[in-house]
Amino acid sequence: MRIPYSLYLMPVFAFAACQYPFTDIRTLIISFVAIHLFLYPADNGFNSWFERRTHRYASLRNLPPVPNGLLIASITFDLIGILLGLLISWQFALMLLIYGIVSKAFSVPGIRLKKYGFFALAIVSVFQGGFAYLMSYLGLHHLGFNQLGEAKIWIPALLSAIMIMGFYPLTHIYQHHADSEHGDRTASMILGINGTFIFSFLVFLFGNLGFYFYFTYYFHRVVYFLLFQVFLSPLFAYFILWYYAYTVNGDEEANHRNSMILNKLAALCLMAFFITAAILQNWF
Repeated sequence: MRIPYSLYLMPVFAFAACQYPFTDIRTLIISFVAIHLFLYPADNGFNSWFERRTHRYASLRNLPPVPNGLLIASITFDLIGILLGLLISWQFALMLLIYGIVSKAFSVPGIRLKKYGFFALAIVSVFQGGFAYLMSYLGLHHLGFNQLGEAKIWIPALLSAIMIMGFYPLTHIYQHHADSEHGDRTASMILGINGTFIFSFLVFLFGNLGFYFYFTYYFHRVVYFLLFQVFLSPLFAYFILWYYAYTVNGDEEANHRNSMILNKLAALCLMAFFITAAILQNWF
């Protein structure tokens, strides 16, 4: 069920949590547990049941055999997550349910959204980024659906979607062969390895520009954007070095290890920044 994989999606939750005013600790814990310890692992387990990969996949270097009880465990985790969501609000629980349904559509036979290239990329970006942000923000700040229409909520949701759009193709850059065996045609396969690097770079650049306008317009302080650059500088440096190594050594650099290092680095850098931003907003 790849529970540690939730680390890669945690920055979206942290982005929502760092928005002022800060939520109460009880709500923070319940929403975090519902999303990261039940919703995401349930989706991972469900998708693993139908994928049944034999090659390296996502955060797993060596894939264990798929246990017979995985499907039941995944559904159970889903139900627990939704029940926890009800402790906050029925709207939050409903968004957990919707997220889970869409995520499972990526691997379930007959639908399998993953095989639809850029359409799949758009769906992942919207749900793992934008929808996940709105879901987290609604739960953390005790809002209803009718309160999610403000630009100050939609803009960071859009930025979250852009972040996911930049990173997601890089998680497939090493598994083109495995994806083709499953009949999938991911955005990374369409772009090619070099094209995936260039696409992600352009998306990162566009997203960085978006963060500049967000921080300067809503916070009226360019210091937040400058801190954003400082915290993400290790990520930028690694991305450049990885691409350089690819241009020198070829396709062998587009491997599982390099992809996972980038994703872990991105998660840690973004988490560190959003936690710092939360401290600055609530204490100063």
